[in-house]
Amino acid sequence: MQMKHLPLLIAVAVLSLGIMITGCSNDTPKTATVGQPAPNFTLPDLDSDSVSLEDFKGRPMLINFWKINCAPCLSEVDHLQATYEKYDSEELVLLTINVSDGSGTIKQFQQDNELTFPVLLDTEGKAIRLYAIPGVPTTFLIDADGIIRNKIIGPFDSPASIDAQLQEIMP
Repeated sequence: MQMKHLPLLIAVAVLSLGIMITGCSNDTPKTATVGQPAPNFTLPDLDSDSVSLEDFKGRPMLINFWKINCAPCLSEVDHLQATYEKYDSEELVLLTINVSDGSGTIKQFQQDNELTFPVLLDTEGKAIRLYAIPGVPTTFLIDADGIIRNKIIGPFDSPASIDAQLQEIMP
């Protein structure tokens, strides 16, 4: 080997080592996977208070991603409301995460449709990326141990269809 290529080989070796070390770093955010612990997130609610998934440890959770200008999302809001009213928050935590609308728009939408379930805002897409949302509506069912038990893509067609899915996570 010629000596003039040695600096290039060293540079390639150092770069490769840096890529390998970075790729093995524990700082890489994990994404939501069925059968694995649900990744934590912190998002503002409609009153700008911070809400973290960790706030609800020890309780089963239904997390629904949606937006107002999504017809399938709108077709299930009454079913989500019925579920929210049916279960005590100690039995089931129901959180919805709006992915595109502002708090004023959502508050008006809730008022117009008599909806009271909690809404978190993910206008920056943090939870969308963390949970690898392919589109809305998408719902995650998380058991009391914090394990994702199901990922449902598409709307629920009735409160009974939600109840059937909840059997996986309810004690």
